[in-house]
Amino acid sequence: MSDSPAPRGRGPEAPSAPRRQARTPDARHGESTHLTTSGPPSGRTTGPAAHALADPHLVYDPVAGDGPRDVVILGSTGSIGTQAIDLVLRNPDRFRVTALSANGGRVELLAEQAHRLGARTVAVAREDVVPQLREALRARYGTGEPLPEILAGPDAATQVAASDCHTVLNGITGSIGLAPTLAALQAGRTLALANKESLIVGGPLVKALAKPGQIIPVDSEHAALFQALASGTRADVRKLVVTASGGPFRGRTKADLARVTVEDALAHPTWAMGPVITINSATLVNKGLEVIEAHLLYDIPFDRIEVVVHPQSYVHSMVEFTDGSTIAQATPPDMRGPIAIGLGWPERVPDAAPAFDWSKASTWEFFPLDNDAFPSVNLARHVGQLAGTAPAVFNAANEECVEAFRAGALPFNGITDTVTRVVDEHGTPRGGTSLTVADVLEAETWARTRARELTAQTAEARA
Repeated sequence: MSDSPAPRGRGPEAPSAPRRQARTPDARHGESTHLTTSGPPSGRTTGPAAHALADPHLVYDPVAGDGPRDVVILGSTGSIGTQAIDLVLRNPDRFRVTALSANGGRVELLAEQAHRLGARTVAVAREDVVPQLREALRARYGTGEPLPEILAGPDAATQVAASDCHTVLNGITGSIGLAPTLAALQAGRTLALANKESLIVGGPLVKALAKPGQIIPVDSEHAALFQALASGTRADVRKLVVTASGGPFRGRTKADLARVTVEDALAHPTWAMGPVITINSATLVNKGLEVIEAHLLYDIPFDRIEVVVHPQSYVHSMVEFTDGSTIAQATPPDMRGPIAIGLGWPERVPDAAPAFDWSKASTWEFFPLDNDAFPSVNLARHVGQLAGTAPAVFNAANEECVEAFRAGALPFNGITDTVTRVVDEHGTPRGGTSLTVADVLEAETWARTRARELTAQTAEARA
């Protein structure tokens, strides 16, 4: 521990834990948890911020001993899951997958993943696909080779999230990822979090359970902030700068956006993603969600979180410090880098993702965000400040409006306009009470119902 005096302006801190040291294997996973600190370049160690969920200076170690880390992958057949599996298969000495979960729409792929990884458990949300999954597994496993355990039903992912392992990678899309997130935290696992909805709809619930250093963010922007924040202490941070590609409509006015089609909105210039996430990128709702997520992860006020448009998507986010320095995290667009941070921190995984070829010329551009054309970011700030169930209402209403837009029932600008009406009708959440899962579910149900009513009215008026 450094003898350096505490930096000026810092509030009381928890006592610093000892630095990382050799450990003796326990009889089973989860017997003890080691919290260690990894100091910034000055040599100072920093305790956890009062409400920050992610801190690169803290290492939460739920499993003692060396050897491969046991990992559970939730959403294994999706984009995050498949890239995580690629990373694991290239680093068998670092990681070992014990369980997989998926919705059940890609049974053949799930069976192939389970066999290649030697997973002990496979979970699917859809119970109706269990016979097909069992048949697909039998086709891949040799005679006499035991099949993995199969769990099925809406709670299957939550079950495996609490199973015996070191790290749970939550790559599920949507608010259904909240329950597995809470289960992993309650069970004492390190949580590599790619499911932003867990924080958006259940921030206070996550905060109540998460221990210092227990969450490692996997979104590219938040993994970038996480790495940049390692360059200093929280007291040294002036602002967080979240980068946005600008989506397919960068530079267009609000009037221009009134005429765009679904096909236009799905043509993202940089990333290949699912339709909902791609349209969220077109409206910049995704960036609004990321602002809320950054606030919850790093306990930085909303007025010190800025969004800047960076079309090349090379700089994934930046941290500006009080001395005027800005630390940027940059790589070619590839999610395997953030996934490797989530699975391997505090160590880095060699060659996890491609690096830049600095022998070739390139141009990097940055533009201010047009809040008139893309009002969703400021709406998200408002929602985040309201807190309580407001973020859940915002997220659920947006999901319904995106589906209405895809179905032709809502114009592009109508997505944010309708979400704004739903948020306004919801009003200010009740104060003085603790948020519960039931509160979140009730708010989401109301928001979805109200959004459907409003989009139906819009569709009727346009007919």
